[in-house]
Amino acid sequence: MKGLHSRGRIVLAAVAAVCSVGALPGQAAAAGESDPYVFDQHATTVAGAVASTDAKQLKAGSTYRSSIKPGGQLYYQVELDATSDTYVSAVAVPGLGAQEKVDYTDGIKVSLQDLTGDSCGADDDAVFGSAGYPRPIAAHATRTVEKDGTSCQSAGPYYVVIERTTKATSARDEWGLEIRVDSEPGLTSGSAGPTEAPSSWPSASPVPPSGTAQPIKGGTGFNDAAALKPGVWGDRIKPGQTRFYRVPVGWGQQLFPSADLGSSSGSGFVADALHVELYNPVRSGVATGYTAYDGKPKSAAPDPLPPVAYRNRYSASEEVSGARMAGDYYFAVTLSPDVAKSFREKAYGLTLRMSVKGAEGPPPAYAGAVPHYGMSAGEGTGHGAMRLVGIAGTGTGTVLVLGLGVWTLIARRRAEAVPAQGAHEPGRQSAPQYRPPSAW
Repeated sequence: MKGLHSRGRIVLAAVAAVCSVGALPGQAAAAGESDPYVFDQHATTVAGAVASTDAKQLKAGSTYRSSIKPGGQLYYQVELDATSDTYVSAVAVPGLGAQEKVDYTDGIKVSLQDLTGDSCGADDDAVFGSAGYPRPIAAHATRTVEKDGTSCQSAGPYYVVIERTTKATSARDEWGLEIRVDSEPGLTSGSAGPTEAPSSWPSASPVPPSGTAQPIKGGTGFNDAAALKPGVWGDRIKPGQTRFYRVPVGWGQQLFPSADLGSSSGSGFVADALHVELYNPVRSGVATGYTAYDGKPKSAAPDPLPPVAYRNRYSASEEVSGARMAGDYYFAVTLSPDVAKSFREKAYGLTLRMSVKGAEGPPPAYAGAVPHYGMSAGEGTGHGAMRLVGIAGTGTGTVLVLGLGVWTLIARRRAEAVPAQGAHEPGRQSAPQYRPPSAW
């Protein structure tokens, strides 16, 4: 029996390890702090190179884990064809806790460059801004193939360059990086369709949905973002936490998300208390919003996006250009840690209101398979397919799944302690069949 108890302890340790998957050095959450960011469990670890000649290869359709030091500039390499649009995103994950000080100018920049160091488009940076507290932030770079384009239009090797800006007074820890490369096939030759961005589109927000909120628990990042449908959803959020959600948006549809922060006793005022950010299916930040907090109910929403359309990519506006593809759109909500100082440390009520306008239309005439970005196209086929939220989420169902998994592992360990059926010793009874309790 001593051996069985030891194995049981091993099993429990394994379960604890599963529940902590995704934490990088500096990401372990102490009591009362935010959950660590859950990285894609299928991501390949790759070290960024200080010199371009040492850059490691990245492949489209893959996710990578890396890290970057303060003031760092890292090179990676990617092979591009001459027909596909390419998207490279980098999620920077700083350390957690009040000791991880960041400045509003701290952040990262991502660029795609040709072999001469010229950028393929406008470099994108992500900074903490007025919400100067640590949280996951994402930046991206895009290579768009255009009919009369002159920059980065040919096939061949290109560099992905990621840079980190850190003020001298900020924390000096390394940041974790999650790098994603996606590609989008071009359209068939001669396919009809506008080649310019829309000059106008409906921007009036609809009446927010009402009714009883359905309970939901947001994820820690893109990989375990909680799936939402149009309607009203209720969650809890602590100061310093960031919650991620995802909503499928089809061609021709328009997303209007918002987040309401519940009232609280006490008095005080926190500027930029609730910060929201909307990302498109390839993790490009497209719109933000925020609200101050004084203990009364408040609401924050990002600027509205146009209906999803292929032609949107030709716009110079980030909000318009970002709504260029159908798929999962990600809604990140962060509550400032300063709320705990002015009010108190607790879980605050969070209400999410999701509206999707318009009927879903057909995709454009892609020269190849229609790309599906995110998990809503077939839960488990997108990146981050086996999400930790499926294990550590709330509700009886997820507890049941975890319990069954643990019981199965224990049963296998116990089976090792007895001879196999058909080879047992004379007079010894067959090994008992270990199963979950009948109440399961």
